[in-house]
Amino acid sequence: MKDDARFTIAKKEALIGVALAIIHFIWWYGFAYGLGKEKVDKYTYILGLPAWFFYSCILGFIVIVFLVILSVKLLFKEVPFEEGDQ
Repeated sequence: MKDDARFTIAKKEALIGVALAIIHFIWWYGFAYGLGKEKVDKYTYILGLPAWFFYSCILGFIVIVFLVILSVKLLFKEVPFEEGDQ
């Protein structure tokens, strides 16, 4: 069971998922608290939303969805669930 290649693949894909979550958090935190620390009267607006909210929540979500799709298509492998199907 230790030599099963499925566990190696699963570990790699789990690390990719964790890396994407960390990237998303850093993106969100950086824009939300980087641009959002000014006084409200100095905010700039994009599509009626404060720039910090637009970049952290709207654009960040779109970027992360794109990165997840790329990761699944390019880095993830189809793995059989049954032991004998390798």
